[in-house]
Amino acid sequence: MYKEYDQETLKKLQKTELGILKDFLRLCEKYHLTYFSFAGTAIGALRHKGFIPWDDDIDVCMPRKDYVKLQKAVRKEFPDRYQMMNAEVCEAYPLTTTRMMLKGTKFREEAFKDLDCELGIFLDIYPFDPVPDDERAYKRQAFEAWFYSKLLILRCIPEPVIMGNGWKAAVMRLICKGAHYMMKGLGISRRRLYRRCKRAMTRYQGQETKRLSYLCDTNRFWNTIALEDLYPLRQEPFEDVYLNFPRNIEKMLSQMWPDFMTLPPVDKRKNHYPYALEFGEAFETNTEMAGGQ
Repeated sequence: MYKEYDQETLKKLQKTELGILKDFLRLCEKYHLTYFSFAGTAIGALRHKGFIPWDDDIDVCMPRKDYVKLQKAVRKEFPDRYQMMNAEVCEAYPLTTTRMMLKGTKFREEAFKDLDCELGIFLDIYPFDPVPDDERAYKRQAFEAWFYSKLLILRCIPEPVIMGNGWKAAVMRLICKGAHYMMKGLGISRRRLYRRCKRAMTRYQGQETKRLSYLCDTNRFWNTIALEDLYPLRQEPFEDVYLNFPRNIEKMLSQMWPDFMTLPPVDKRKNHYPYALEFGEAFETNTEMAGGQ
């Protein structure tokens, strides 16, 4: 059953995430890293000038080379404040993104409740890679990356999130659970699945193509963007900062939600309500430091 935050907790979570975002922005400025935002964060910026009122995360994207540099910069500049979590660090992590997590906090989604890795309040960072101009090659790459990313989730999580409450959703949950234990019984390596996925994602790394994409979303074609629609980046207000967005972010968002500027019905306003949430002492420290910049 979908759960809602009380407003005090949600505002505290958003404030903590905004503090992480500000540290991320400082690193991008200091190390000359390219980033842009998309998805719900972009909708929030365009529609609300900040968080979607019920949203509980911030999404940013980086070209792969900047994505790698950022992780090194975080470990160098903030070794005591942040932990970078991804499948390179923890074999049990089921996603192809990286979380910049605030140490001393906990944020564990229901689907991740049994994962054997640390999970804290985070900034979600998506790597974007070149995809080929040839449509057949692009579709092959997209399917392979998407396919292995879903196998990775199934291998790591016995009961991934399946939307819906009817018999079809129940059957899908049963199939997913069976697939998880079958792969586990066969000794299929989580690390190997991740590497196969990453190999597909980065197949055209270093080549000059006209598009970038993150291929491992629910729909593998959602996040493909032409360089002419991406650059030059533009800035939009988000709470009390300005964030970079693709030049034609509206076109990118329309691929996911054609009517993205319209408020959805109340029963469609979803977030990532956690199984476990702890702010710890890090909340006051992080928000004070962020506010002092």
